[in-house]
This record gives sequence, C-alpha cells and structure tokens, in this order.
Amino acid sequence: MLLTIDVGNTHTVLGLFDGEEIVEHWRISTDARRTADELAVLLQGLMGMHPLLGDELGDGIDGIAICSTVPSVLHELREVTRRYYGDVPAVLVEPGIKTGVPILMDNPKEVGADRIINAVAAVELYGGPAIVVDFGTATTFDAVSARGEYAGGVIAPGIEISVEALGVRGAQLRKIELARPRSVIGKNTVEAMQAGIVYGFAGQVDGVVQRMARELASDPDDVTVIATGGLAPMVLGEASTIDEHEPWLTLIGLRLVYERNVSRT
Repeated sequence: MLLTIDVGNTHTVLGLFDGEEIVEHWRISTDARRTADELAVLLQGLMGMHPLLGDELGDGIDGIAICSTVPSVLHELREVTRRYYGDVPAVLVEPGIKTGVPILMDNPKEVGADRIINAVAAVELYGGPAIVVDFGTATTFDAVSARGEYAGGVIAPGIEISVEALGVRGAQLRKIELARPRSVIGKNTVEAMQAGIVYGFAGQVDGVVQRMARELASDPDDVTVIATGGLAPMVLGEASTIDEHEPWLTLIGLRLVYERNVSRT
C-alpha cells in the first residue's frame, strides 16, 4: 500500500493506493502547530480503522509520498517518516525530485509542489495541452503545454477566502454556508452572497481559462481543462469551460512521482 499525503494551507488530504487504485482517503485540517508525534498518532487513528492495514503504525504501508505547501508541516512529516516509518521508502516532493515535467518558470523553486504534482497527473491522464483549476485556499490555474511542460499559471483568491472577507469587511454581512442558491437573483442577503460566490467564481474560471487557452494553443478547443480541489463541486455545474473533474488529481500525481523516484525490485 502506498500512503500519499497532500498538505494544503487549509486541509490535508491523505490517500491510500493499492496499485493504481485509491482504496481509501481522508481529509483533515492542516495545523502547522502539530508535532511529528501528534501527526503519527493522527495517522495511526485514521489508518488503524482500515481493514487492509494492521493495528500497528506502518503495518501494510510499503511506500509514502508527500507534498506540502506548509514548510513547518513538511518538516514534521519528514520526522514522522524517519521515526515511525524508518524502513518504508518515502518521497518528499522538493527540489531535486524527479517529476518528468519541465518547469518553464523564472524561478522553478517558487512554484508550489502541489501545482507541479497536479501537472504530472494531468499529463499522465489527459496529455497536453491542459489547464488544471485547483479550488483550494487559493484558486490556481496551471498551464501544461502540448509537450508536457509546466508553462506557468494564475493565482486568485479562493472561494472560502472570499466568503470570509465579505463577512469581515461587510458591516451588514456575515459568513454564510457555501451552497448553490435558488436563482442568480437572490431574494435575501444570504442568497445574494451565495449567488455572488457561485456564479462569480464560475465566471472567473471561464474568463481566465479562455484567455489561458488562447495563449496555450493555436486552437483553444485542443486544451483539456481539469478541475480538482475540495471546493470544485461548487462551481462544476456552472463553469462551461471545465472538461474533466478529478478530485484525487494531486494524490494520483504523488503516486506517479513516487514510482519515478523509487526503483522497483
């Protein structure tokens, strides 16, 4: 079994692979204050419930792949792999790791590891050219060329950030449930805010994707647009430019990078 861990700014997503199939997944909050020992206890609690794994931490795990946008958590997870999974091959995505995707950026080291991993999975699953739209703390748009290169991207405020900002800065507004309203024209303040978030972000996605596709390919229709991230379902039904939805894109990319860096015997 391969354990994959994608640490985002708000949530951490864990996936368990049996070969190429993801057989279990978990989503927990990201807390930069957690120590390696606390993370180990959390992992044991989650995986101890799975019937394919043993009762002891590490039983049934024969590989680990990790990417993180939070340096302090990556540091603690490195310690987890050393102390609690010492005999298990572990791949932590950082400079020097083989991904198979050239990065065409002014400073490749500043690109988030999760964005590169998404590009790896997009190339493997759909080929290029492609655009990955990841709905997380930020909404990111990542361009993959026809040759499988990471060509660059766009970073915009995420859906939850926008909701929180409205609640904080609006004197008569408050934080609302993220849900699709009955109609575009809201009949109350909550519905009006929900409409602004859902349809506003759908319009943003379509506008940014169309512009990126025109730069990425001579025929924009050749570009495959893939949505991922925990908040993608909020926009899927309203954004006309999205072709595919792959909720486990980052975890799949982690599996691929693990396979490219750990020799099979």
